[in-house]
Amino acid sequence: MESNGLATEHWLALLRIGIGLWWLESWRHKDKRAWLERGAGIDWAASVAEKHPWPVVRSSFARLVLPRKRAASYLVVYGELAIGLGLTLGLLTPLAAAAGLALNAAYFILMVKDWAEQGQNSMMALIQVVVLGTAAWQVWSLDAALGLF
Repeated sequence: MESNGLATEHWLALLRIGIGLWWLESWRHKDKRAWLERGAGIDWAASVAEKHPWPVVRSSFARLVLPRKRAASYLVVYGELAIGLGLTLGLLTPLAAAAGLALNAAYFILMVKDWAEQGQNSMMALIQVVVLGTAAWQVWSLDAALGLF
């Protein structure tokens, strides 16, 4: 099906590229030195988790993330970069979209009281579900060029 000169799969590729660029912007605007050397992002997340209304979030963050602050910092910073590159370039797209969903779910749960963050994470998650559900890596992607998936 064609709309405005582009076939549906091209519009889906644009959606995939757009969410990839969104992830890359999230990575770009981070103070990577503060995140990676001091764990500043994890410190901020810990302050949010301490006040979280769900006890399981408070205890899980304290037990799982805080003892691994450096690893968690690297996971977030380089995870956002990998997700952004994967979706934008269409490389290992299903893995990138699934990782994006996982990171958005973590952000969504942590920021349960912040409706602005909830809206952004909900929209990002929805787009990644569409990318996965429609195989939006079939055109304009390295996956298609390499014959993957």
